[in-house]
Amino acid sequence: MERKEAIRSAYRLTGGNNFYDGMITCSTLSGKAVCRLVWDMNQAECDAYLENALSGIPEHFSGKLLEVPVGTGILTMPLYRTLPEADITCLDYSADMMGQAQEKANRLHLKNVTFQQGDVGTLPFTDGEFDIVLSLNGFHAFPDKEAAYREVFRVLRPGGTFCGCFYVADERKRTDWFVRHIYEKAGFFTPPYETVSSLKKRLEQMYTAVTLENVKGIAWFVCRKEAKTETENEEQKETKA
Repeated sequence: MERKEAIRSAYRLTGGNNFYDGMITCSTLSGKAVCRLVWDMNQAECDAYLENALSGIPEHFSGKLLEVPVGTGILTMPLYRTLPEADITCLDYSADMMGQAQEKANRLHLKNVTFQQGDVGTLPFTDGEFDIVLSLNGFHAFPDKEAAYREVFRVLRPGGTFCGCFYVADERKRTDWFVRHIYEKAGFFTPPYETVSSLKKRLEQMYTAVTLENVKGIAWFVCRKEAKTETENEEQKETKA
């Protein structure tokens, strides 16, 4: 079965009919209304930025992946069903959100996904532990973004991939208004926010092979942490010895 169809099939099994899931996927009547009103997007545009953000995960990936934050899991549990050989860790600060994600994983009988409550600013993992770090719609909510960037970089192995998407300012005045007057006051988003240019500059300073584009007020990116040189690998071996 083609990967896209396998994901669609798994998505149908997870439900995805509540308001939040419908909004984040632009897949219900109320969700489509919010996407159009706040983000000026249709479902094809929502699908496009998500598909690009997830393009950093190879089809037959079998390494270690960290997703932070996992949210309700509506965007990724169907994908993880197509990666049975991967070792996947999902972290979120919200126990409620994570509980919803775990329910979806149970419904899909995922055996290779574990869940852990924690703070992205102080990740409970060792240096270089993960081959991929995925972050969907999270960085615009993190209160300490600098710590989040540092921690993601730390737990990603040299040569590993950081990919994801989140809100960027100054692309849509309507979106910026809703973020400032509704989402911030509700506690869903926390300033300061990146712009497309500031995010590109930041990622290029930290990573190599950065691909970054935006679909209106959402930027998606795929970038790679620089691999160690042979000299650095030898020095590390000597240190361990």
